[in-house]
Amino acid sequence: MKLILASTSPRRREILGLLGLPFEVIDPEFEEMVSEQVSMIDEVLDFAAGKARSVAKKHPESIVIGSDTMISLDGEKIGKPGDIDDARRILRLLAGKIHRIFTSVVILDSVGGPGLQIVETVSVEMRGYTEEEINRYLSLNESLDKAGAYSIQGQGRKLIASIRGDYLAAVGMPLRPIADYLKSRGMSFDLDIDKLYADKVVLNWHDFG
Repeated sequence: MKLILASTSPRRREILGLLGLPFEVIDPEFEEMVSEQVSMIDEVLDFAAGKARSVAKKHPESIVIGSDTMISLDGEKIGKPGDIDDARRILRLLAGKIHRIFTSVVILDSVGGPGLQIVETVSVEMRGYTEEEINRYLSLNESLDKAGAYSIQGQGRKLIASIRGDYLAAVGMPLRPIADYLKSRGMSFDLDIDKLYADKVVLNWHDFG
């Protein structure tokens, strides 16, 4: 069975790589169209499924993983900023407040397995950072390709007060449900997933206890 990650996200590649399994990375041919008429959970699942399907149709006899992340503040959907000014606007909105991160995983299994669809929700409280801190962070060029305009595993972690939920889901993709599914399909790996979640030694996880 060939394992494929339908994403070019370095964060998702690093997370899946923790399993130590060989996998291929393919850029999905899928355009996200955000709609205010669709619920956050349905939309984030639709986007992950769309990414996975766009790759799976060209790669039969494979297990394809798609994932997507969106942020919600007081019911408003927040995606990736369009430019620096938009990133500044988003960071101002988030300051001192609690927002939620929705990360989906869709696994399409054309080798006879049932597949998987899940959404993990994580609550993130931001510090009451200053305008000077926003400008300093924006100068690091971490914002433009991140939902919410900040990088949890990068310098953006300094803007965060606390995280409640699966840290890896907040970074880009929850690993435990993926590991459980792949193990159920007969794939073996040395990583102790329980120890990983207990020790919190990857991707600056330890910063959030």
